[in-house]
Amino acid sequence: MAIVREWNVIPSSWNGIPLVSRCGMPKKSRAPQRREDSLSRDRIIETAIELLDSAGEGGLTFRALSERLATGPGAIYWHIANKGDLVVAACDAVIAGAMQAQGDTLHGLAAGMFDAMDEHPWIGSALLQAAGQLPMVRLFERIGRHVQALGVPKAGQWAAASALLHYVLGVGGQNAANRLSAQEREIDREGFLGEVSIAWSELDEAEYPFTRSMAEQLQQHDDRADFLAGIDLILGGISGMAGTAARKRSSR
Repeated sequence: MAIVREWNVIPSSWNGIPLVSRCGMPKKSRAPQRREDSLSRDRIIETAIELLDSAGEGGLTFRALSERLATGPGAIYWHIANKGDLVVAACDAVIAGAMQAQGDTLHGLAAGMFDAMDEHPWIGSALLQAAGQLPMVRLFERIGRHVQALGVPKAGQWAAASALLHYVLGVGGQNAANRLSAQEREIDREGFLGEVSIAWSELDEAEYPFTRSMAEQLQQHDDRADFLAGIDLILGGISGMAGTAARKRSSR
């Protein structure tokens, strides 16, 4: 006998379960889906900066980054080629932010870089590894424009800009390295300087007269203020160079 199927007849049960009770059963909650569609290069870089600040370069791995972003490594590689590129991009983002936050003066630029390296101690080594790449070029370009604005002759612009760049990276980077070292050894700055100050004061006076005389000042000095004082010394020399060049032009 042929079975007549009526399209508009709703069965009262399915596999022995009443249809009404089956429809009323609570649905299983779905696991939250990964938001890979919202993943962007900027978001990856921001998260990388957070990891670098908290754990240093050694703590920045694509596995740790994937866990923070709730995504897979493949989605990250779509935006970033490798860890080296990621560190450079993170460094450039911090430097660009520091430049934007400071006033448009060479003194302000130097202070902003010092503060950025103090807040993000990994920047110093990252900049040295990124020689010729965008973070270093961005910084060199800004310093060079200020040097030109000071009236330094073209023949002396390279030396002036290079001296400022190396000073900022060298002193700022050393300060950041000292801070990292103190954190790893779990000692505070005051205690460390106090110990060194005592050691200096006990040096042989005949061999180390100047160092002994600086023992008390070492304990009380301010790293940022000393850094900016060095910038002023360099700028004084640059201004003298520009003034000499101007006088030579006017005497012709």
